[in-house]
Amino acid sequence: MQPMLSTAVKAARRAANIITRASQDTNLLQIQHKDHNDFVTEVDRAAEATIIETLLDAYPNHAILAEESGQQGDSEYQWIIDPLDGTTNFLHGFPQYCISIALVHNGQLEQGVIYDPTRNDLFTASRGQGAFLNDRRIRVSKALKLADALIGTGFPYRDFTHLDTYMGMLRDVLQKSAGVRRPGSAALDLAYVAAGRFDGFWEIGLNKWDIAAGCLLVKEAGGLVGDFQGDDSYIDSGNIVAGTPKVFAQLLQTLAPHVTDALKA
Repeated sequence: MQPMLSTAVKAARRAANIITRASQDTNLLQIQHKDHNDFVTEVDRAAEATIIETLLDAYPNHAILAEESGQQGDSEYQWIIDPLDGTTNFLHGFPQYCISIALVHNGQLEQGVIYDPTRNDLFTASRGQGAFLNDRRIRVSKALKLADALIGTGFPYRDFTHLDTYMGMLRDVLQKSAGVRRPGSAALDLAYVAAGRFDGFWEIGLNKWDIAAGCLLVKEAGGLVGDFQGDDSYIDSGNIVAGTPKVFAQLLQTLAPHVTDALKA
């Protein structure tokens, strides 16, 4: 395992210890509302602090972009961190959440870790070295047709600007696929595409920390990732489509009639 990836795994496991202990009694947690349906707890902050401390102990000159504490430092290396993707699930005892850590070097994704502490599923990827689940090589599924594909998604829950657009997308994908699921953690959804548990995924308006590690996993597992036009702006725009090569193309085609000018920007 690459040294930087190994450090990220160590950081994720340390954060998972904090999250797992807190999950035993979430009623004791202090919860703040950042926005409508957007929660943060002291667990998010403690997990993030542990991740940052672990990373900067090993690489003190690296920059950080983290969900709760924002951006710090200036370096050609930047760690992108979501300490608890799926906070709402976590607060309700719904076991679908994870830690997501990615490393970008000069704008290119190099390392990715997604760790699901409820299942002890550790997804890792290094650019050009493949994707792994608990040290076992993973590949996207062999799905060739959207009609046979299980698709993951995340519907709007904070910003409803594109709600009508999304509902049109959902209606068409429901009719043309084998099924649609919305588990509530975009990072894990992308990891599931990489592992062949989903055949495709799409969502509107995600953040970098939601998708950075997962995008690398999908690509290293042989899948494709793009924005709604199939291009590479997804990390910045947060509008993302991912899947097996065949399903990716068919999913793009299905979504295309609903893509507004605002979603092309």
